Amino acid sequence: MKKVAILQSNYIPWKGYFDMISSVDEFILYDDMQYTRRDWRNRNQIKTPQGVQWLTVPVLVKGKYHQKIRETEIDGVEWAAVHWRSLVQNYSRAPYFCEIAEWLEPLYRSQSYSHISQLNRVLIEAVCNYLGIQTAITSSWDYTLREGKTERLADLCAQAGGTEYISGPSARGYIEEDIFNDMGISLSWFDYSGYSEYPQLWGEFAHEVTILDVLFNCGHDAHRYMKHLRL
Repeated sequence: MKKVAILQSNYIPWKGYFDMISSVDEFILYDDMQYTRRDWRNRNQIKTPQGVQWLTVPVLVKGKYHQKIRETEIDGVEWAAVHWRSLVQNYSRAPYFCEIAEWLEPLYRSQSYSHISQLNRVLIEAVCNYLGIQTAITSSWDYTLREGKTERLADLCAQAGGTEYISGPSARGYIEEDIFNDMGISLSWFDYSGYSEYPQLWGEFAHEVTILDVLFNCGHDAHRYMKHLRL
């Protein structure tokens, strides 16, 4: 039995994204999809004294209406210092800031990135490493891509040797379950509800922020506030 999930890469995703990674045997970054503006591919949210705030990585999109996520280039390098400064300003008081900063800061200050897919994967893998998530992470371009929205997902799962496909709940509106059934692949829906609150800085609790919020505030105890991560 092999569980597979397929999702687009996100910039420092929220805890639910990593729960999904932890729940499967192989996680395929689906960055052959068309890049969408004002989405999670190049931005995420942090907590601040003024409320939730966006951190956005600038990307080159002018005139590139049909580019894939993996083709999307990052615009400049100045954003990295700005993002790191924002993380320091808003999380330096958090109990585990120094512990997380030890491995996170070099990823912002000592590396350069040309494409958003590259940046996202580096950060996703770094967080997985800290959390002890051992799921294999691959890319959609490691496989042959067939036509058809559901057909492609089912075929990717089959090529990966998957016997169960774990899908996010937002896909219920378009996934054709019969296609998975015909290929002998069971289909399950991931549940993002029911997360417990954890000690969090700056006022009213917010679940939808980046995983970094959990890590800065809870360190290795982050697993206590996630549903599929077990140490």
